[in-house]
Amino acid sequence: MLQVLVVQNLYLSSYIVPYPYILAILILPFETPRILVLLIGLIIGVSIDLFNSTSGIHASSALLTAFARYYILKYVSPREGYDAGVKPIVYDMGLQWYIIYAGSLILIHHFYFFYLEVFRFSEFFNVLIRIILSSVATFVFCYLLQFLIYRQPKR
Repeated sequence: MLQVLVVQNLYLSSYIVPYPYILAILILPFETPRILVLLIGLIIGVSIDLFNSTSGIHASSALLTAFARYYILKYVSPREGYDAGVKPIVYDMGLQWYIIYAGSLILIHHFYFFYLEVFRFSEFFNVLIRIILSSVATFVFCYLLQFLIYRQPKR
């Protein structure tokens, strides 16, 4: 709802288009079954597509992000594995881990989304700039939204 009602109407630039709906895929618990992650990604993407009339671009991008999540989590997992009850958020995993995890998934999503949207390589460098700027904006949005959703645990 945040994506459709607020962010979609927020015009920063033609090069900066944040997509914070990715956060819904990013913050799913580690124990979430892969098929459920894919299903949630698909539902989120189709929902955004229905409101924006984008004919499946968000659905396929969100589905790719949900698919890649498993492999990125495997790549950035601690040597001893993830502890039970820990969430993939900054408070639990740390900023460096979160930058690698969220940054990778956001870049995958944006790279696929923007090149699928343009669907030609003649715009390669314009789209690459748009991917980088939009990825930074999306990362900042997702990072800040965590402070609204989660409270820092008392130590």
